[in-house]
Amino acid sequence: QAQFVESGGGLVQPGGSLRLTCAASTSFFNIVEMGWYRQAPGEERELVADILGDGTVNYVDSVKGRFTISRDNAKNLVYLQMNRLTPEDTAVYYCNFKVAPMNWGQGTQVTVSS
Repeated sequence: QAQFVESGGGLVQPGGSLRLTCAASTSFFNIVEMGWYRQAPGEERELVADILGDGTVNYVDSVKGRFTISRDNAKNLVYLQMNRLTPEDTAVYYCNFKVAPMNWGQGTQVTVSS
């Protein structure tokens, strides 16, 4: 079964940056479309960025131009570089499959506050 371990979150001031890392234990990682999701308190979990095996990327409008998703297929890793963070980005961030996500990890908390 697939497993996902997220890391790299923390407390950052508005305008700051963080880089999240996801270690994915799954077969055929290099061809699986991966996504970064987030869930703010009291909100539904939302997909914020996804990346195909060939590196094609998509972003939700609220993070376009600020977040960058990337992957290392040799190491089964997915990254999310987050720049110009705002308090609205505060959430628990998860990685998972873009299609039919399963076995959610514990996520990593990102808090943007002064």
